[in-house]
Amino acid sequence: MQRRTARMLTAGAMALTAALTLSACGSGFSGSGSGGATGSAGKLTSGDEDLTVLIGSSGDAETAAVKSAAAAWSKSSGTGVSVQPANNLDQQLAQGFASGKPADVFYVSTSSLTGYAANGSLLAYGDDLANKSDFYPTLTKSFTVDDQLYCAPKDFSTLALFINTKDWQAAGLTDSDVPTTWDQLAGVAQKLTRDGHVGLTMSPQYERLGAFMAQAGGALTNADQTKATVDSAANIRALDYVKGLLQDGSTKFSSDLGESWGGDAFGKGKAAMTVEGNWLTGAMSSSYPDVDYKVVQLPKGPKGAGTLQFTNCWGIAKDSPNQKAALAFVEKMTSTSQQLAFAKAFGVMPSVESAASKWKQEYPQYAAFLDEADSARGVPNKAGTADVIADFDSKLGSLKTTDTKTLLDGVQKNMAAALKG
Repeated sequence: MQRRTARMLTAGAMALTAALTLSACGSGFSGSGSGGATGSAGKLTSGDEDLTVLIGSSGDAETAAVKSAAAAWSKSSGTGVSVQPANNLDQQLAQGFASGKPADVFYVSTSSLTGYAANGSLLAYGDDLANKSDFYPTLTKSFTVDDQLYCAPKDFSTLALFINTKDWQAAGLTDSDVPTTWDQLAGVAQKLTRDGHVGLTMSPQYERLGAFMAQAGGALTNADQTKATVDSAANIRALDYVKGLLQDGSTKFSSDLGESWGGDAFGKGKAAMTVEGNWLTGAMSSSYPDVDYKVVQLPKGPKGAGTLQFTNCWGIAKDSPNQKAALAFVEKMTSTSQQLAFAKAFGVMPSVESAASKWKQEYPQYAAFLDEADSARGVPNKAGTADVIADFDSKLGSLKTTDTKTLLDGVQKNMAAALKG
């Protein structure tokens, strides 16, 4: 799952990942896998080998939960499973692909998908999933390349508005004041700016501000990611709105408050509200247990509701000698009951619609995250777009003093070049 900094990779890390991916691309990966680009149940490889699973874990709780689920599946299936949490998932995946001995099953981010799909590393098994129709359509879209669903969405997160209830009450605000429009958000942010803290904070990155773009009807690309739309009037309107909040002093980026992300600024009481994902709930429990807060849906913009979604999928290696068992493993990991168990263990939202009602019953205080699923938009995943977004992020910190159109014009050129390959 993309957590605090989402795609904010360092230049060095991006260069290393790119180099390893290019190396992997040159090695061919025809190996032992007999599955083609499109997995068919009759063509999946099958053998007696144990499965190896490589995960980009969010922490000890996720690692323990996946290991426990894998052990239970192993006992019932008779196939051995070894789960390894990665120190650097992209690097270890690239090394495995380059050696011709990748893990059988592994987490894949939206930003890595197209590269691994293009160089033949992944088995496109989506059509073989028994529960294919149960996944949220917006999630399967994030893992579809050239009309092929490559992998099953593991779980997901959306963005919502966190409110410090003590600050809210101190400002004389009630439940009826919860903002549902941009104007209302601006109003309560001003009322909450007092006593040495600001009303609203968020990280200076597209992975947060992009929600406002969606609410204005904007996006970085068109629906099928064939055309850059960064410099649209909708995106200018969205960033101008955020710029106005920054200029009137009711909002500050987390970096301007001395924090690396909005979660810490919120948890430390430097801001009364923040725009963040549901991973913050775990951080609040572990790092800021004495802070009372509530989570509500993001306000609607000029074009209605909008938020961003973040997700990973369960990839299967095209070189896996036991793709059939790998598929069965993934189907178990993405089953309704197992995803609800994962939600309890480490706080994620299930990627299957059949789990929604039960999840909201068990976690009504976090229902806002799932209620926004229908208006959620994925981050572009075409090859090269991750680098463009990282560069965009590096410029957003100066939004307060930068001409919005000029800023977006530069990103537009970069995005258009990336989409052309």
